[in-house]
This record gives sequence, structure tokens and C-alpha cells, in this order.
Amino acid sequence: MSTDKIINKWLITITVMLPAIMEIIDTSVANVALPHMQGSLNAGTDEVTWVLTSYLVANAVVLPMTGWLSRLFGRKRFLMTCIVLFTLASLLCGASPNLAALIFFRVLQGAAGGALIPISQAILMETFPPHQRGMAMAIFGVGAMFGPIVGPALGGWITDNMSWRWIFYINLPIGIIAMIMCAFFIFDPDYLRQKTSALKIDYWGIFLLVVSMGSLQVVLDKGQQEDWFNSPFIITFSIITVVSLIALIWVELIHKHPIINLRLFKNVSFSAGNLIMFVVGFALYSSIMLIPLFLQTLMGYSATNAGMVMAPGGVATLITMPLVGAALASRDGRKIIFFGLLLGASSMFIMQGLNLQGAFWNYTWPRIVLGFGLAMIFVPLTTVTLASISREEMGNATGMFSLLRNIGGSVGIAIAATLLTRYQQFYQTSLVANVNPYNPIWQMRFESLKQALVSKGIVASQADSKALGMMYGAVRQQAGALAFNRIFFIIGLAFLLVIPLLFLLKRPSHTEGGSMDG
Repeated sequence: MSTDKIINKWLITITVMLPAIMEIIDTSVANVALPHMQGSLNAGTDEVTWVLTSYLVANAVVLPMTGWLSRLFGRKRFLMTCIVLFTLASLLCGASPNLAALIFFRVLQGAAGGALIPISQAILMETFPPHQRGMAMAIFGVGAMFGPIVGPALGGWITDNMSWRWIFYINLPIGIIAMIMCAFFIFDPDYLRQKTSALKIDYWGIFLLVVSMGSLQVVLDKGQQEDWFNSPFIITFSIITVVSLIALIWVELIHKHPIINLRLFKNVSFSAGNLIMFVVGFALYSSIMLIPLFLQTLMGYSATNAGMVMAPGGVATLITMPLVGAALASRDGRKIIFFGLLLGASSMFIMQGLNLQGAFWNYTWPRIVLGFGLAMIFVPLTTVTLASISREEMGNATGMFSLLRNIGGSVGIAIAATLLTRYQQFYQTSLVANVNPYNPIWQMRFESLKQALVSKGIVASQADSKALGMMYGAVRQQAGALAFNRIFFIIGLAFLLVIPLLFLLKRPSHTEGGSMDG
């Protein structure tokens, strides 16, 4: 391979990673700024969460449309349009005078950002030869992990030291550089240069996709808050989701030029890989939500210290990904995924044993184990799942793959939040049964607390009520810890349950182009 081609290959990699990193950072950077937005825009807690939800809904709608839109407009033109729109929307988000304007521009930003990751993955899979695709996905994965590690910390620092508006303004220089590099280094392959005049627009597909993905995201985001199916609001949106999804599947299967090519799922290896990614998204996003919550609500950690517990796991993933990518050139990716799933399950089972007396390291090292496991799952799973897909369908495939990961994450967060509330109530009821004046352990603990309060100058009548309050607080803490432990165990089982699906994955050839070159 000539030096020019090698240089060009790495320039293309940097070019497609810039907008992808920008989009990934923006997904997580807004979370920490919500309280500041709430005060600045005079919005309620329920209202301000739509800043996140609106972005996710627009993202979910565009993800599966990526391949179709690339064929319709040309991939380079579509990518450049998305970068421009994302950058412009970021500027408008930062300048928003009220909450309604901010939500509108977040929808625009989410729609533009939805296509950035699938297009970037599709370009990388085509740019690198078969034996280097694992390394390409590893490099992309390093960029993808950079966002969740840097995003919250960067967002917190900018919000505290400048203004929440600057979390959107920082996208401007990155977007401009990405746009310039895209203009010089990205080119459409021959099969995408064909005329698209015969491509009939699938209007019903677009409508049903918007309705189904939007309704599903609303159900998942508001379900716990509205008490799920006890709420007419959630029941209505659930019915809309189911009906529109069934109609979408029917329309897409009979349309000559469907907006989503569901026929890809006839490929057993692709279907199995997507199902594994859905479960991995479920486990990853729910665990990343639960760990900081455990530390801040039960252990009294600050947001910064909770972030310090999470950071080493991200570093472990960053270090491991290039090694996994190199190993994929000669190793069976399915075996690497198998060990990654085992590590993911092990980390969750370790977390299941955590208690309220743990030190910083007790909470950090299971997160590091999870970090190693995720690196061994994401890179080979992406490579193996997409290996048997033709170049023409790569945009569709990467869009569906990213969509199922995101939906898996939304489902995981929704289920974890619901289980946490229900299990806390269950364990609190169980523990309270043992908290009574006839229990000698309770009597001893209550008296020691009461004496400690009296010794600090609190009168006996007040010491009684304060000691009872402290006892109730301890019961709630213990119930919370038990609830977290149970959910970590369930997430660990989820990692193990998808292992049989590895047998359905097809091992990609390292020496031949396969269908990718077809």
C-alpha cells in the first residue's frame, strides 16, 4: 500500500471521528447543566428534562434513516449537511431566550447528530481492508469513549466557571474544522454516485418511523414518573408505539425503496449481533446510571468524587480497545466477545456485594473490570456484526446497529429506575418489620443513639424523636443498598443470557473482502 493511501486512510479516520466525538460529547454534556438551565430559563424539573428527551427522540428517528438519506442526497453531501446543521443548532441552543426555543433547537441538533455516528462507522468500514477493520472500530471506539469520560466533567466545569450556554458554543470550532476536513478528504464511493431519480420517497415510512420512535422514547422517559400503565398518558403512547411499529414493519417490507431495510435481518449473524448490542446497551447505560446514584444518594459522595470512581473504568476501556483491535486481525472476534461478556457479568456480581461500609477502591475496581469487558465487547461485536453486510447496505446496517444500542440503553435506564423504586419499597417494608420496641437489637441501637444525642446537649424529649428519625434513615439506607444490589445482579444475568447468541455470529474472514467488497 502506498504512503499516500496510508496517510489518506488516517486523515479520513480523523475526519469522521471529529463530528462523531462532537455528537457523543453533546449527548452527555447537557446532563450536568440541567439545574442551571432550569434557573436561567425559569422552567420546572419536568419541563427541563425535555432538553434531554427531545434530543434523544430526534436522534432515534434519524438513526435508522441514515442509509436511505445517504443514498438520496449522497453520503458526503449528507454528512456535510449534518455537520453544518449540528453546528448551527449548537449556536442557536446556546443563544436560546426561553425553554421552548431551546427544546426546538435541541430537536434540530438531535436530528442532525443522529446520522453522524452511523455514517462515520460506515466510512471507516469501507476505508479499511478486512484485516484492519477491527483496528478501525477500536480507534473509533476510543473516540466514542472519550465523550462519556470528558463530557460530564467538561460540562460541569464550563457550567460552574462560565455559563451553561458555552456547553453548546464549544461545538462551533470543532464543527468548522470537521466541515473543512470533510470537504477535502471524504468522497462518495461509486455505488453512491448513481442517480437517485428513481428512488421513490417512502412518505408513510418516514411518518410511521417518527411516530413510533417518538412515542417509544416518551414512554421510556416518562414511564416511571407517570407510574407506567396506571397512567392513561403512558397507556395511550404505548398503544401508539405498538400500532405504529407494526404498521412500519408492514410498510417497509412491501415498499420498493424502504426508508429502513428490514430485510437485513434475514441475515442471522446481523440479527444476533444487533440483539446482543441491544442487551449490552441495556446493561451498560443502566449500570452507568446506577453507580453514581448509589455513591451520591447512599454514600454521600459529591458529583466530582462519583465521577472519579467512574473515570478509571473509562481509562481501562481506552487502553484496551486498541489492543482488542490489533487482536482482531488474527483472532476470532466471537471468543473475545465471550470473555468481554464474562467480565461484564463479573463486574456486576462484584457490585452486587457492595455495602455502605466500602472504601473508594471497593467501588472503583469493579468499574475497571467493567471497562475492560466493554472494550472486549464493543469493538469485536461491531466488526463481526457488520462484516457480512454489503457496502451498499452499510449505512442502513450501522444506523440500525446504533439505534438498537440506544433503545437498549433507554429501556435499561427506564427498567433500572422502576426496579430501584419498587425494590426500595419492598426492602423497606421487610426491614421495618424488625424495627420495633420488642427487638433487643433495636432497643440497644436506639438507646445508644439517644444517649449520644443527650450527651451533645439535646433534651431527652427531642432526643427520642431525633433517634427515631436516625433509625428510620438507617433503614432507608439499608433498603436502598439492597435494592441496588439486586439490580446489579439482574444486569449481570443479562450479560450472561446473550452468550448463546454468539453461536449465531458468523466469523469474518481476515484475508478476503467477503460481501463487503461485493
